[in-house]
Amino acid sequence: MNCGRAVCPGADFLPSALMASLVAQGSDGYLIASNETQGEPQPYRYRLRTPCEVDTAAGGPCRPDDDALCPAPPDRFVQLMVIEQQRLVLEGGTTVDGYDPLGASIGTPVGPWLPGPRACVDITPLNPPPSGAEVFSYFQRLPLPQLTTQHQPPGDGLTGLPVIFYTGSPTTQTFTVDIRGFSVVIEATAESFTWHTGDATGQIVTTDPGAPYPDQTIEHPYRSGTYTAYLTVTWGATFTVDGSAEADVPGTTTTDGPPVTFDVLQARPVLTNPYD
Repeated sequence: MNCGRAVCPGADFLPSALMASLVAQGSDGYLIASNETQGEPQPYRYRLRTPCEVDTAAGGPCRPDDDALCPAPPDRFVQLMVIEQQRLVLEGGTTVDGYDPLGASIGTPVGPWLPGPRACVDITPLNPPPSGAEVFSYFQRLPLPQLTTQHQPPGDGLTGLPVIFYTGSPTTQTFTVDIRGFSVVIEATAESFTWHTGDATGQIVTTDPGAPYPDQTIEHPYRSGTYTAYLTVTWGATFTVDGSAEADVPGTTTTDGPPVTFDVLQARPVLTNPYD
């Protein structure tokens, strides 16, 4: 297909980019992207891409500041974006800067995309699907379960006999949340378990929840004394948006379970008379 200097339909479409008819300064100090032009002809159309996407498309790695957060009111979605613009043919068959459209019709995009600045842009009017970062902010506030610590023996322990730790609490949880009208299903999974043993040895970190005797996988020896143990769980998650393909939530969160206190007693041999 040869479209001359005009842009072939769909030829430059990027699934992860946001398209806008207008990017203008808002009253609150933010740039606002929208498709509301009040019917007035515009000199450009706009493409908004994340800085990381632009960096990787250029053959480089994402930069540390690519994910910089933009302050925003609770009801607005403001994100750091790279603003690119492309000329549109105006009345009279011209363009805003004199670029020759070679006869393309009014409103047709012509020429290459022109690189623009990185800026915090209010993209709420475009109502884009929730990003991973936005889903993560919801994930951090979910009422994830606080996994209980179970131990064996169930009462007092004995020196020389390691205490078995495990949790019987569920290690997966599914939540459905509404994010700006999108139905987002978040599947949370316990990825690691940090067992705070309550003694000077510190912590035991595992990737499994343990099991009771005789299938135990987590044991810890104690001296005699009273101890308080608890479990910290690191949760990861995946999400879907309106039934989309599954994606990873970019980050983890933790929960602390309730503490459990137990005594470990000193075992002493006792001689008995077998004839008594």
